[in-house]
Amino acid sequence: MRPSPHHAHSARGLLGALLTSLVSLAALLTTATVAQADTSICQPFGTTTLQGHYVVQNNRWGTSATQCITATESGFRITQADGSVPTNGAPKSYPSVYNGCHYTNCSPGTNLPAQLSAVSTAPTSISYTYVNDAVYDAAYDIWLDPTPRTDGVNRTEIMIWFNKVGSIQPIGSPVGTATVGGRDWQVWSGNNGSNDVLSFVAPSAINSWAFDVMDFARQAVSRGLAQNSWYLTSVQAGFEPWQNGAGLAVTSFSSAVNTGSSGGGPGNPGGSTSCKVAYATNVWQGGFTADVTVTNTGSSPVNGWQLAFTLPSGQRITNAWNANLSSSSGAVTASNVAHNGQIAAGGQVAFGFQGSADGTFAKPSGFNLNGTACTTV
Repeated sequence: MRPSPHHAHSARGLLGALLTSLVSLAALLTTATVAQADTSICQPFGTTTLQGHYVVQNNRWGTSATQCITATESGFRITQADGSVPTNGAPKSYPSVYNGCHYTNCSPGTNLPAQLSAVSTAPTSISYTYVNDAVYDAAYDIWLDPTPRTDGVNRTEIMIWFNKVGSIQPIGSPVGTATVGGRDWQVWSGNNGSNDVLSFVAPSAINSWAFDVMDFARQAVSRGLAQNSWYLTSVQAGFEPWQNGAGLAVTSFSSAVNTGSSGGGPGNPGGSTSCKVAYATNVWQGGFTADVTVTNTGSSPVNGWQLAFTLPSGQRITNAWNANLSSSSGAVTASNVAHNGQIAAGGQVAFGFQGSADGTFAKPSGFNLNGTACTTV
């Protein structure tokens, strides 16, 4: 993300008439459902809401050429991306989805801005679809500021480059490598004239991942680019295209920010907490069910939980019970429903889902509860 104005989407009788009316009503309802699920945005700074929690934005600011995005049930895709800009300068846009506040537009129900010292965990997950006939990066933007501002450009921008195609590079220059969130990164640092930029570049493309935003925020603090008294103002995920970009998509996105130390669950510095996950499956040709049991093995209760994991390629969830799911494939975050939001110390919560599966069946490689990795049994 770079500085910009919005940055630095009948005559057959009564029975026949009644049947015709019912068919028309069904068609109308179908059309309304599709329109609600897939909203096209071509206005440069047009936005819409996603899942009642996030904002999807077109955010075209670096060119006058047309860019259109379509907001889906779980993310967005770029449907038109005309024009190009020089690869040695800023990109032409940052179509993205976010939790938090961006130029006074705050996502519904967000608890951002939040002071870093008050955030225990900030679990998030993402699943991307890439294309090769374009020049772009796929990046998270994490914004930090000394004040709880909801407008304008913040003091420090953290970028996580999940993928890059073409001769582009982050702001500044490379300053070494780091292991963050269990992955290795090339680290770049610089300033774009409006704010400091700290970038973490993956050595190879990451298609989906669940992680804790705070792992990267602490990197900024340790490098003197932020302080614990500063505020996390937004978490954003999308693409920076320089050339083309149609077909790029965020297929799923989730973001939460857990604040306070009272019963904060895993990651809460006030207590010794941990978790384990049992993932029991019943598999048949082309499908499966999964029963997931999460145990809080720590000494503090978990009040409000999110379990992040990534479904192997070829698997898709068709229905679920006892949990809300952020997406049906790729990076998935399961969150509590009204009746099972607390996991007592030593207690358990269970949920499940049914899905389709192509090819050889496999289980998720790992699980994170509110941003903390769980053991698998």
